Amino acid sequence: MEPNKGLVSALFLFFLLHATMASPTPKPHIKPRPPPHHPCRHLTFYFHDIIFNGKNSKNATAAIVGSPPWGNRTILAGQSHFGNLVVFDDPITLDNNLHSAPVGRAQGFYIYDRKDIFTAWLGFSFVFNSTQHRGSINFAGADPLMNKTRDISIIGGTGDFFMTRGVATLETDAFEGEVYFRLRVDIKLYECW
Repeated sequence: MEPNKGLVSALFLFFLLHATMASPTPKPHIKPRPPPHHPCRHLTFYFHDIIFNGKNSKNATAAIVGSPPWGNRTILAGQSHFGNLVVFDDPITLDNNLHSAPVGRAQGFYIYDRKDIFTAWLGFSFVFNSTQHRGSINFAGADPLMNKTRDISIIGGTGDFFMTRGVATLETDAFEGEVYFRLRVDIKLYECW
């Protein structure tokens, strides 16, 4: 009977090793790649900024409220405007015509924040109160002005844009000296409620 016990033990060991080796080894958990994001909403607006220069108080929609010691409040400081803080309440239009009927207001501020490069930091809202849109879209981010297009974050919203998030691509559409500029804002919302 001993040979049967040895044969049974050998067969048992063989099947045990075979079962152990045939079972799949655990692999690290790999998350599947998310599908490419597509915007749930895509909008394009223009906003028109007219900086107060000491002579245009009736038309101005923006004002320098802070300047470095070497600057003043009617002329942007130096070559890169470093240290200037500008607040604005600009009209938003659906096309690039300043005289088109506004669909809302762009309200906020920008700070020229680099000494050696022409760049700013923006914090503002598009505030809508029209038949098409009600509520606000809130934006924040760096604006490297020398780039043709710049992306800033959409960090929230209210009303029709409640808790929305996405990306806005800014493009300087026109400018006249340091008094007027127009931005084209291409909005892609990725979270819509």
